[in-house]
Amino acid sequence: MDHRSPRTSELLSALATAHSADRIGVGEVVHALRNRAFGLSILLLGLPNCLPMPPGIPVICGLLLCLVGVQMMMGRDELWLPGWIARRTFSRALLEKIVNGALPWVRRFEGYSRPRLHYFSNGSARLVLGGLVLLLGLLLLLPIPIFGNLPPGIAVCILGLGLVERDGAFICAGIVATAISAGVMGLLTWMLYQGALAVI
Repeated sequence: MDHRSPRTSELLSALATAHSADRIGVGEVVHALRNRAFGLSILLLGLPNCLPMPPGIPVICGLLLCLVGVQMMMGRDELWLPGWIARRTFSRALLEKIVNGALPWVRRFEGYSRPRLHYFSNGSARLVLGGLVLLLGLLLLLPIPIFGNLPPGIAVCILGLGLVERDGAFICAGIVATAISAGVMGLLTWMLYQGALAVI
């Protein structure tokens, strides 16, 4: 019998195949994630920002990430969603597109990932990581055109994967990616501001 913990790619594949209905509720997905809800929710909310998606998706992901980050900072063990968010639905095709587009990259990461440096994923560290998730959610809300959502999206994915795999090294990489993302987004915002001043 295989007693190992399922890998992130296995959890994502199961999530995509577990629902046969055309529409899936946000609350259903969170309930299915159970004790991996925080890490996998962060990963799932980061993935759409690294793939071609309809306009408005980064804003929705950013708002939900802010909610997740605040709850991590509060030390919650289970992810709570307001009823109006939990009742929201999205197409099964969208979930499959996100999962299928991400699986090759996730499997590559898994080749280097393993549980280690546990003090980066313990309870105290999660409070700090919640603050970083909140920051990344706010960055996704910035109206940066074209690829503005890509830097924070990548940072979110790395952090989420590190949390799911309980890999402190990946969490450290996510912290570095968050710092780089904040710098890049700050620079892009400044450039847009200067461009607006030049037009005026």
